[in-house]
Amino acid sequence: MRSRRLGKTDQIVSEVGFGAWAIGGSWGQTDDDESLAAMHAAVDAGITLFDTADVYGDGRSERLIARLLRERDEDIFVATKFGRRAPLDVAQYTYDNLRGWLERSRENLGVDTVDLVQLHCPPWETYYTPAVFDACDRLVDDGLVRAYGVSVSKVEEALKAIEYPNVATVQIIFNIFRQRPAELFFEQARMRDVGVIARVPLASGLLTGKFSRDSSFSSDDHRSFNRNGEQFDVGETFAGVDFERGVEVVEELKGLVPEGATLAQLALRWILGFEAVSTVIPGAKSPEQARANAAAAALPPLEDETLRTIGGLYRERIAPQVHHRW
Repeated sequence: MRSRRLGKTDQIVSEVGFGAWAIGGSWGQTDDDESLAAMHAAVDAGITLFDTADVYGDGRSERLIARLLRERDEDIFVATKFGRRAPLDVAQYTYDNLRGWLERSRENLGVDTVDLVQLHCPPWETYYTPAVFDACDRLVDDGLVRAYGVSVSKVEEALKAIEYPNVATVQIIFNIFRQRPAELFFEQARMRDVGVIARVPLASGLLTGKFSRDSSFSSDDHRSFNRNGEQFDVGETFAGVDFERGVEVVEELKGLVPEGATLAQLALRWILGFEAVSTVIPGAKSPEQARANAAAAALPPLEDETLRTIGGLYRERIAPQVHHRW
């Protein structure tokens, strides 16, 4: 496992991290013991960054990470998120509310100081409200968190967020089906020394190649209840790509997979080909998935012809649905 620097945090983290949304909930049924085993397998494979949020299972994901921290001596970097426990209203993003949410995360995680906290896809008005970022500065000054960043839905939000000098990281959807961040944002982030955390790297599982047109998901899985954006931004589910279109393009991508690898590993290795990306955070609900995700870091860079084909498929088949929206 190779490591990269996470922007202004100045921390060195594994280039493949662990996204803990799935083990918290909204991805169908999970087993806490199996989830913990997956995280142990990730650490064994060299993964050092774990990303979660206070609303993943109403703290369940954070509490599972707390168990991991108690059971492992390794230096593990934990990033969590806050802001979604209240209605999406910038008036809710006061110092007192942010501190209250952060205190709860500290308790859930069992730590005195959180490594990184991220505003969790806040409303657009937030980026024009300096008081919110001043409040985050105070949380750092208070010693409750070492650094803060923002998790965003749109490239425009990312570009606005990094105008605030103390924003250390931006978490953004970036994958073969959502390539727009590489056009302008990555360069701006590099210039401002902002760490980039690539989330939803497998487009909610579409880029594993395991789904067909007939695949179905349980009622408590966001790939069922948020298929059309009923609960939150549809761009979070299948990266905003029409499921049937995604399945069709995935069939063409399968022919590009290097011998001995999987489509999911190719998709992760494609992301790691961008130097601006500090870490990519695929989820895992089993030790096997965690080990497979980590192994993507060992793949050699993708061949130029493979990259051209991926670029062409995106421009012709996917971009018309998603490029202008996010």
